[in-house]
Amino acid sequence: MWRAALTELVATALLMFTLTSSIISCLDSQDVDPKLLVALAVFIIAFLFLMATVPLSGGHMSHVFTFIACLKGLITLARASIYVLAQCVGSIMGFLLIRRVRNHQTAHKYYLGGCTINANGATSAVSRETALILEFSCTFVVLFVGVTVGFDKKRCKELGLAVVCGVVAGVVAGAMALAVFVSVTVTGQAGYAGVGLNPARCLGPALLEGGVLWDGHWVFWFGPFLACIVYYAYSINMPN
Repeated sequence: MWRAALTELVATALLMFTLTSSIISCLDSQDVDPKLLVALAVFIIAFLFLMATVPLSGGHMSHVFTFIACLKGLITLARASIYVLAQCVGSIMGFLLIRRVRNHQTAHKYYLGGCTINANGATSAVSRETALILEFSCTFVVLFVGVTVGFDKKRCKELGLAVVCGVVAGVVAGAMALAVFVSVTVTGQAGYAGVGLNPARCLGPALLEGGVLWDGHWVFWFGPFLACIVYYAYSINMPN
């Protein structure tokens, strides 16, 4: 369990570093419409990290997947708690790296990943209501598509570990890219880089930058966890 938790910590830190840096670069590029670039970056990076970590720790790297795995009884509450702690520490480490290597002006413009919620009427963000709806609906889409495939024990036995890793990585990464693309298309604000699908994504920036990033920060936690609960209630009534 501890080795798996260490994998989650390192993987989450590197995921936050590479994914957020890529998203900032896409948003700061001269491309007229960077939305497709952001979605493509999310797909490629998420796919590679999932392929590397699914056999080692389950490839969670997100409180969302850890929480739903715990609800479904695939991991214990103790393991889930350690995973969540590791992911939080990994998020902080990843954004510390970004803070050190990125141009400060660029990093500040996109608030280290675009986690701004319009709690004070700022024009560079989205409203709490919009962000909450996006977090809930997009997280539910990722769970409905990715978890339904990835947590299918019968299919895992039939296909084997190698094939399952590829299928899960592709499906989950694709669902995440679709969710980010939809949310960025809906909002189109520099201070908001789409749904987080992972509370840890915005925890690091909030702790490091503070200020406006704490306004409405609860949305990045409540929306995904509510989606997990609703998806779990739906999944237990699904036919086997």
